[in-house]
Parts: sequence; C-alpha cells; structure tokens
Amino acid sequence: MKIKKYVAPTLKEASQQMKKELGEQAIILSTRVIESDDKSGSRRLFEITSGIEDEHIPIMMKNMEKRQKSEAGDPSAFASELQKLAAKVYNEKPNITLDRDKNDSVNDRLRGSASGDQLKEVLKTVVDTLLENEVQRDIISLVLKQLKENQKFLDMKNVGSYVLSSIGSLIPTVNFEVNDKSKTKIVALVGPTGVGKTTSIAKLAVISKILHNLDIGLISIDTFRLGALDQLRIFSEVSNIEMLVAYEEEEMPKLLNSFKKKDIVFIDTIGRSQNNPESLNKSKKFLDSIDIDEITLVLSATNSTKNLMSVAKKFKIFNYNSLLFTKIDEAVSYGNILNVASSMNVPTMFLTNGQVIPDDIISADPGMMAKLIYTGAMGS
Repeated sequence: MKIKKYVAPTLKEASQQMKKELGEQAIILSTRVIESDDKSGSRRLFEITSGIEDEHIPIMMKNMEKRQKSEAGDPSAFASELQKLAAKVYNEKPNITLDRDKNDSVNDRLRGSASGDQLKEVLKTVVDTLLENEVQRDIISLVLKQLKENQKFLDMKNVGSYVLSSIGSLIPTVNFEVNDKSKTKIVALVGPTGVGKTTSIAKLAVISKILHNLDIGLISIDTFRLGALDQLRIFSEVSNIEMLVAYEEEEMPKLLNSFKKKDIVFIDTIGRSQNNPESLNKSKKFLDSIDIDEITLVLSATNSTKNLMSVAKKFKIFNYNSLLFTKIDEAVSYGNILNVASSMNVPTMFLTNGQVIPDDIISADPGMMAKLIYTGAMGS
C-alpha cells in the first residue's frame, strides 16, 4: 500500500490534493489539526494521512495467479459454475440460468487468459470467503447474480474488483452535512448499552467544531448510567463545547431554545436494551418532545448478525435514518455489517475504529466497506 500525507489550510483542500494524486480509490486513514509557524505567526493546518492499494485485487487473487496453470479446461464451465455456486448458497438445485450467447462471450473473453478450472476455483473461493466472513446466504446470492450479469466482462484479473464492486453496491451510505447554517441542526444518537454512543458524539462534536468551524452544543439525557454525565461533562470542558442536561422530557424544548444560535446540537441518549420496550418508549418521549433532523442508530461491529438485527428492528420505533458502526478495531469479521445495512436498507454514515477523539472515526464509503467486509482490512 502507498501511504502519503497531505497538508492544506482546509480539510477540503487537503482532500482535493489526495484525490488528484491518488484518485477516488484512496482511503483516508486519519485526520488531524496541526499548528504551523510562519512569518505571519502560528496558523492552523489540516493533515490527511491517506493510502491506496497497489492493486485493487484481493490477496487471494494474487495467490491464485502465482499458481501453475492447469491444463486448459472448457471456459464455458464458468456459466455452469455460477449455477452450482448459487445452489451451494441455498443448498438446493441450481436456479440461475445463463443465455448461450452470453456463454459464448465468456468463452471468447477467457480463452488465452485463464482456464475455466482456474476461474471456477476463484469463484468457489469467493463464496467460501463470504461465508467465512459471516455474510448471509441470501446476500451472497445477490453478489453471484451481479457476477452473472457482468459475466461477459470477467476474467482472472478483474474478478476480485467485480466482487468488491458487487458488495459495495449492496451497502447504502450517506454523508453528514450541514447545508443550512441559518437553522440549528439537531442530531440524536440512540442504541443499546455499551456500544459507544457518548464517545461517538464526542468525536463528531470535535470534528464539527475544529474541522468545520461550527458552533456546537451538547445535550445529555443519559442521567441513568453511572458516570455518563461526568464523562460528557469532562469532554465538554476540555473541548470548550457547551453542555446541558435534561432530567425530564418537559425540559427538552427549553434546553434547545438555549441553543437556538448553535449550528449543531448533539443529543446523547440513554443506552437501552432492545428487549425492554418500556425503557425504549421512555427514551423516545424525550426525543418526541422536540423536532429532530437526524437520528442515528449506533451498533457495535463485535455483535452477531442475529443480535444486531434484533436491535435494528426494535429500535425502529425511533425512526432512525442512518447507522454508525463502532468497535471496528475489535471485530474479527465484518459480514454482520453488510447483513444489517443491506437487510434494513438504512444508509451507514460512520464507522469508528478506536477510542481516540477525534481521529478514530471514518466516513462510510461503499468501496472501503466492501474491502473491510471481504478482506478484513480497510486498506490492505
């Protein structure tokens, strides 16, 4: 991987420098604010550390190309192999049909570049890798169907890229934006206990204040968890961001009125179990007492698909419109992220990969997330 740093007076300029040199495939590894001394005195600069892969092909593809080529097989086996792979996913008879004229196109495409047996081996590895990474079978089938639709363009050198593209197309994402500074934007984070809502709010607050020069306010309704208020209060003092506390739902409109000149107000909610409807409804009453622009559901990437789906479904009472996955650095596989994001059809906004404020948070990008899900790493 090629890693390079870009420094500019604004985060936007640094990002533009990165994209100009490395292209759209570049991945932002970290951002930070640095102080620079020049003739005009000390000034604030923004540094982006970015990386890009030497090749956009999974490691397994590189290993495959090193193997000694087997005796030439029938390239048309690719078509039937997709049928077999679909059957493997569903444990039933093949149900994907391919047109003969498309099969002929595949034959022409692969002849002289790789044998049908080699490509079959790669496709089997694709399915095995997705299963190992705990991607659900119905989603694997969608990936296979996309490969089928693009079969006439596939060869040994680009299968990996098509797999990543297919996975990325199944992951909706959305950017965090403040388009109208004349109106205070209200953002609430909800989720179960222990997923990192408070730390995520701290990261978003610092990024909004330092990188985007916005006036930020914090409201906490987490008066139940021991030490929660102290944690956020210490952060607000260190970062010089004003914080208020709501003990009763009736206080919410008054507190927001106190922040009416702020650009963004972040609301930290109480962590609730998805299996306790009464406590969920109690938290919901706080949020229902005001107008909220965005509600983000915070989920831990370390949890199983079954648990995440339970949380995502039961927290739907909050009408959340985006997802934030935490603890990427602690998870061992990432198929659960794809399963939830695709099944719930809710866009992912951020991922967090550590406790450092504000560095360890990443804007969601389909390409980066596809690499994470398929290879287990964001940049390698």
